[in-house]
Order: sequence, then structure tokens, then C-alpha cells
Amino acid sequence: MTVLAHEIMTPSIKAVPQSWTMERLARFLTDNEITGSPVTDDTGDIVGIATLKDITEFRWNADRDNSEAHLTTEEKQEARRLRMAIFEEMGKVPVEVRDIMTPSVRSVDEHTPVRDIADIMMREHLHRIFVTKADRITGIITTYDMLKLISDKELASRCA
Repeated sequence: MTVLAHEIMTPSIKAVPQSWTMERLARFLTDNEITGSPVTDDTGDIVGIATLKDITEFRWNADRDNSEAHLTTEEKQEARRLRMAIFEEMGKVPVEVRDIMTPSVRSVDEHTPVRDIADIMMREHLHRIFVTKADRITGIITTYDMLKLISDKELASRCA
């Protein structure tokens, strides 16, 4: 008997509004011991996903720039000075979740076999995928949920 999405999904989804600051998102993810969360618009519809990786990449990209390889030492110093001035001003304007989130939302029907979900997650390098019923999100499957297929003997036997 095939294991289906609704059998391993996490039905409670902790979503965040796109207007939250990146700092508030980071606190929320840490407080809830999760690595990502769906993002909702003003009407409550899910419009994307924001993860710790998004926060890290935003911070990393703000600090890294490989376009200076061809500059002289003086030009590099001036570019650094300008970058620091810009970052200082940018720091006064909070970065919102909408600025760092991944705007695409990937989902599967709750009757999708977990083998198909695993294929999608591997092919698209996803750590989480939404589960829907009649176009309404009813849950989420994460890589942690997929591990249940190995650790739960009953589920594992149904996947064999």
C-alpha cells in the first residue's frame, strides 16, 4: 500500500506576513525551532517561502562582491568606502520578508505518493513542499517529515 502525502505531512503551518522584518523572521524561526516558513500577503494567501538560507544569503551577498577583481588598490578602497556608506544608510531601512523570500510556491495534492514527492524534492533541491486539497494548503512536508519513512517501521514497510 502506497504512502501518501497526507500521511506524513505536518498539518500545522506557521506562516509569517510578508511585511515582517528579516530580524523578526529570524527570531520567529529560532523560537519555533524551524528553518523556514510560508509567507502570506495581506489577504492571508501564501505568496512564497522564507528560510534561514534566505536570511544567510541576503547577509552574505551584502558583504561579498567579486566585481572588484579588476580594480586598482585605490579604486577598491573607494568602492569599500562607498559600500560601507550605502550599507549604513540601508541599515536604517528594515529589510522585509518580501525582499528576501522565494516567491514561488511548490505544492502537491495530499494524495500524491511520497515516492513522487521525494523525486520532486530531489530534482528541484527542495527542503519543503506544501500539501493541498482542492487548491487549499492543508500541510507541509519537509525533509524531516520524509525521514519518518525510514524511522517509522510501518511506513518504511509500505514504501518497500
